[in-house]
Amino acid sequence: MDWYPATLTARALAADGLTDLTLDVSRTPLAQAHQRPGQYTWVRLPGHEEGVFAIASAPGTSGQWDLLVKAGSPLPEALIQLPLGTVLEVTRPAGRGFPLDQARGRDLLLFATGSGISAIRSVIESLRQNRDAYGRVTLYFGVRTPSAFAYARDFQSWEQARIRVVATVSQPGASGWQGLTGYVQAHLAEEDLAPGTVAFLCGQKEMLQTVVETLKARGLAAADIHQNV
Repeated sequence: MDWYPATLTARALAADGLTDLTLDVSRTPLAQAHQRPGQYTWVRLPGHEEGVFAIASAPGTSGQWDLLVKAGSPLPEALIQLPLGTVLEVTRPAGRGFPLDQARGRDLLLFATGSGISAIRSVIESLRQNRDAYGRVTLYFGVRTPSAFAYARDFQSWEQARIRVVATVSQPGASGWQGLTGYVQAHLAEEDLAPGTVAFLCGQKEMLQTVVETLKARGLAAADIHQNV
């Protein structure tokens, strides 16, 4: 793999255990390299094993890449602690990503659990740039606890962009959560699926399997169901 410099320019807490990092690659050959939402990059720091992260920002965003980093292992912990201005190394975006062009003029269902929202956020930020080119858009987003919703600060702006957010919590406990509970797939039966609907999925394996089976059973073609695992 070829490696390129990326400068850490911003950091923000995205949710419990999740941190949003912004990298600047604008002065490198990678400035326009991010082509499709859902692609990922490898990251390395001296003294740590390389790690792979989905690019959470929209392709072509002025050489700025957002990465959602999950605490708990050595490389993410090191990335979270880096001073702003630190230069690290990244690769060209890789992976097929999501075929957003295939969804033009059609309804789009988005499914994410936990940190899987990073790849789906790239889709959302992409389609917001040309929202009228798509039909109805619904995001099904599931987490364990209410404080685990990454990018919850963006929900309102997504709704304003006519992206319906169906947020559900599987372990609300005594949190006082007043929204939907249970797993993402438990709420799919409520969705009105129009002919030609397209689905993009990223997240926990059981969710992916169950949602794919349910969508196929309800008439979606396998070619219109895309996973980013």
